[in-house]
Order: sequence, then structure tokens, then C-alpha cells
Amino acid sequence: MTEVRERTSKGVTAIYRHPLLVRATHWVNALCLLVLLLSGLQILNAHPAFYWGEVSHFDRPFAAIEATTAANGDLKGQLTVAGARLDTTGVLGASKSGGDQLQARAFPSWATLPGYLDLGAGRRWHFAFAWVLVINGLIYLGFALGTGRTRAMLKPTREELRGLGRSVLDHLRLRFAHGEEARDYNILQKLAYLAVIFGLLPLMLLTGLVMSPAMYARLPVLADLFGGRQSARTIHFLVASGLVSFFVVHVAMVIAAGPVNEMRSILTGWFVIRREKP
Repeated sequence: MTEVRERTSKGVTAIYRHPLLVRATHWVNALCLLVLLLSGLQILNAHPAFYWGEVSHFDRPFAAIEATTAANGDLKGQLTVAGARLDTTGVLGASKSGGDQLQARAFPSWATLPGYLDLGAGRRWHFAFAWVLVINGLIYLGFALGTGRTRAMLKPTREELRGLGRSVLDHLRLRFAHGEEARDYNILQKLAYLAVIFGLLPLMLLTGLVMSPAMYARLPVLADLFGGRQSARTIHFLVASGLVSFFVVHVAMVIAAGPVNEMRSILTGWFVIRREKP
């Protein structure tokens, strides 16, 4: 198990929660996921539609982002999901990307890498940082398993699982642990991190491999696991959306729980606990 260091002074206890390697892999992961998101949207711009199964039925997408022309000639953006249509003009389908006029483009220029339409460049950015993410993730996982960090910090106890409902209500009310209760991750943090590390990230990797022509040719069984290549593509996008949602909630909780202490923890490793007054 990783040795826990702490120091106490004037009613304040500082715990060395995050070793250097954990902090480094955290920020590399953050950079990789940002580049993968922006480059992934660039790739998706080439064909912003989703299907289920092995092949694309272009006339029957499960979901699609489209640009349409209204009766008055104006360009309109539209999101279609399972037959339901939503006007997304200005954001999706039709947006102002570097000019005053609306352009037919699934995602605006500020949300893609590169900003201009370039499928080849988007793929190069995406595949390069996908490998960086995989290598970085394996380094973190090897360290976490080898030092017992996964068991010590992320494994929920039965008592914590029984208090899951109460923890959910506390978070909804923005009530966070203080004092000694804040020493360890709470049950929601543990479950979220476990879901990302052992669920979403591996699923994103596997579905991404299915979309690689070389890997698909060598291991077609991967596509079968997800019900077809197009199904894997759809799942890949949904998993990416789940990671974005996790990131948004993660940042929101950092701000709500105390951004100074939380940022100090991930930058220096030291997490501060203040004793509650009797």
C-alpha cells in the first residue's frame, strides 16, 4: 500500500494524497481527452450521422446533425434523434465559423481541431493522442495496482455502499464532507472514478479500435461484440459524451467543494483538512 504522509499544525492536517506520478498522469489525461474530443468532432464533421448494426443505412440514421434550407432560403441547423427534430441553428448543423454568414457544418470551428474542415488532420491528431492516452493510462493503472492505491482509495466499503442514497442527497444539496470525513474519497467519487477507469475508458478504446480499418480487418470479432461496426461508432460517441459529462460534473464539484484546496491537491499532492470546532 502507498505510504500516506501527513503533517499537522495549528488545527490543520495536510495529507499527501496524490504522488507525483498520479498528478502527472492526471494532467496528461486531461490534455489527451481535450484533444481527442476536439479532433473527434472534426472527424464527425465528415459524416455527422449515427447508425446501428454493421452498415450505414443513409436514409435511416438513428441520429443525425444536418443543415437544411428554410422556405425563405435561410440555412437552418437541425438535430434528429429517433425521428424527433430539434432546431439547432447557430450551434449544430449551421453555425458562424469564422465569418458573419451561417455555414453548413455539424460542429462549429471553435469546437474542432483543427478549426478548419480537414478530415485527415483530425484523424492524425486523434490517433496520435489516443496512443498517448493509452500509454499514460497503462502507466497510471500499473502504478495504482502495484502500490495498492486502487484498493486503498477507490474500493468502496459495504458501509459506504449502504450510505449511497444519503451521499447523493448531500451532493444535490451541495453539502460536502468536512474534517476527518473528508480524508478519503466519498462513495460517489469512488464509483465515478471506477466507472471511468474500468468502464468508459476501456470501452472507448475498444470501440475506437473497431473503427480502425486495419484492426477491423484483423479482428472483426471486436465489431461483433458491439453488434456491428456502426454500432461501435455510435457507442464510441455515447461514451465520449459520458466522459464529457463526467468532466463537467467533476469541475463543478471541485468548484463547489473548494477550488483552492482541490487544485492544491492535484498540483502539489497535499490535501488540507481543517478540524471542526467543538
